[in-house]
Formats: sequence, C-alpha cells, structure tokens
Amino acid sequence: MLEADRDGNPVQAFTPDFYLPAYDQFIEITTLNQKLVTKKNRKARRLREQHSDVAIKVLYQRDYLHLLVKYGLEPPSQMVERLGPPQPLDLFPETPERRRSA
Repeated sequence: MLEADRDGNPVQAFTPDFYLPAYDQFIEITTLNQKLVTKKNRKARRLREQHSDVAIKVLYQRDYLHLLVKYGLEPPSQMVERLGPPQPLDLFPETPERRRSA
C-alpha cells in the first residue's frame, strides 16, 4: 500500500508483476502508453522511498521486445530493424545507494 485515507483504507497500491527470489528483485513490466508508464514509474519510485529494502526494476516496452527477440519468442524481423540487436538487461544498475553500500 502506497497511500491510505484517514480510516486506513488503501487509496493507492502497487503490486509488481513478478518477484525473482534468487535475486530478491521485483519486476514491473510496462508496455502501454506513456501516460501509464509515467504512472508506474511514479509508483515504483514511491515504493522505493517508503521501503528502501525493496528492490524493483521497471522494464519498458523496448526491454520486453528485446527479450522476446533474444529468446526467439517473436519473429525478430521488424523488431530488430526498429530496436537494434538485443542488449543485456542490467537488473542491478549502478545507483548512488549501491555505491555507498559497496
């Protein structure tokens, strides 16, 4: 729950799409329009602020399409032309918090 009303009822909540226990990492996939991407990013940022021990990674449409191509789940023809070759996905990008804890 990200926000509650005066009576403690949820007003805003966020449930990521996947949890990877081996990495202790939550994944949220967003392939929708920009308005919804912005909303999901805001919720993920709020989750990080309220629960600094929770790791969450937002995957965007391009990330999703690259994974489809990489693992042969989608014909690569027009996607590769449009997106370029698949790139490795960094689940743990360098952040100021990670630098301080290292």
